[in-house]
Amino acid sequence: MPLNFSTDRKPLMSFSQAGLADIVLLLLIFFLLTSNFIPQFGIQVNLPRTQASSPTAGQFVSVAITADGAFFVEQRQVSRDQLIPSIQDVLNGRDALVLRADEDAYVKDLADVASAARALNLRLLMATDQRVLSQRR
Repeated sequence: MPLNFSTDRKPLMSFSQAGLADIVLLLLIFFLLTSNFIPQFGIQVNLPRTQASSPTAGQFVSVAITADGAFFVEQRQVSRDQLIPSIQDVLNGRDALVLRADEDAYVKDLADVASAARALNLRLLMATDQRVLSQRR
């Protein structure tokens, strides 16, 4: 006796896209929120690598030194003579300065920023990239 597997029901030709729209909306919200937490620095410097580094937040004044010796205070280029007044203009109650110096920058440039921080009674932090340590056996 042959079995009859045919049905009178028609196959489902459409499906609800509400679930897909919810997932896309949640992904959009996730990426919009997390993209605000990624710091965007427009000054390109190659930070020196160290074994440990700490994250920096918005409560620090940012000073960058490029490989060619250009100074940037909060992403605005300033001359060496205008370093202290430029930092004073953007302090707004902040008590620390983060130095993002290119690894090829001169020590004299680093010393100029350090003396400016000292003159303004600011803590000086050096931004670095964390080095991935290889295990030797």
